Amino acid sequence: MAILVNKSSKIIVQGFTGTEGSFHATQMIEYGTQVVGGVTPGKGGSKHLDRPVFNTVADAVKSTGANVSIIFVPPAFASDAIMEATEAGLELVVCITEGIPVQDMVKARNYLSGKPTRLIGPNCPGVITAGECKVGIMPGFVFKKGKIGIVSKSGTLTYEAADQVAKAGLGISTAVGIGGDPIIGTPTKEAVELLMNDPETEGIVMIGEIGGSMEAEAAQWIKQNSKKPVVGFIAGQTAPPGRRMGHAGAIIGGADDTAAAKMKIMAACGIHVVQSPADIGATMAKVIKK
Repeated sequence: MAILVNKSSKIIVQGFTGTEGSFHATQMIEYGTQVVGGVTPGKGGSKHLDRPVFNTVADAVKSTGANVSIIFVPPAFASDAIMEATEAGLELVVCITEGIPVQDMVKARNYLSGKPTRLIGPNCPGVITAGECKVGIMPGFVFKKGKIGIVSKSGTLTYEAADQVAKAGLGISTAVGIGGDPIIGTPTKEAVELLMNDPETEGIVMIGEIGGSMEAEAAQWIKQNSKKPVVGFIAGQTAPPGRRMGHAGAIIGGADDTAAAKMKIMAACGIHVVQSPADIGATMAKVIKK
């Protein structure tokens, strides 16, 4: 069953005819994803990558029956793109765009409140259900079909974890890159909960980083609700306080935001914490057999 996307998902691409949208839509199509069309205002009625182009998301949904959107729109317009997709009633919106102004995301997040649309991102690699559907920018060949779910703030560490898990002979059910910005659509706990309730997922890899409280909140939920082994890693173990490390949300604001503090909380909640991403696959292979 996996989570969020599968072989039946119908995807539209916002920013379809741009350089990034074109490149990654091609990669998604080659993976086998059902990309049914795209949106570029002013180019409606044309075709791109042998698929229809629409002026609005509403037009695309009405014509194609799409239920998922992926956004490759410049930062200044990305929050509007998120809200347009939400207004069109899509089940899932994946926003790849990075550098969206925080005030714009506050507006978009408030707009999403109470609506059935789930947002993944922004500033994320997307979502992939191995062997079925890729809605993102990740290298599809790394994700071998299997039984381990991944939730990660980091794109590159998502790929590393998938490779480690595949080499351990376990493979991936669904991997979710939630994004590294201060305001995102789906926090760690919600993504972990989805995987915990997925019958095809037998173990979970949770990758976090310094800054914020999402990992601690997820860890406390896991302590109370875990039915499957969870392997955890926190990036930024050598980061100095007060300095942002890569992602806009990765800044230590207090004692509980450090990598050491998060790792301690996670271990206390029953998560199998590793010191290096190189240990993720071997550790999961060990604990899933217990």
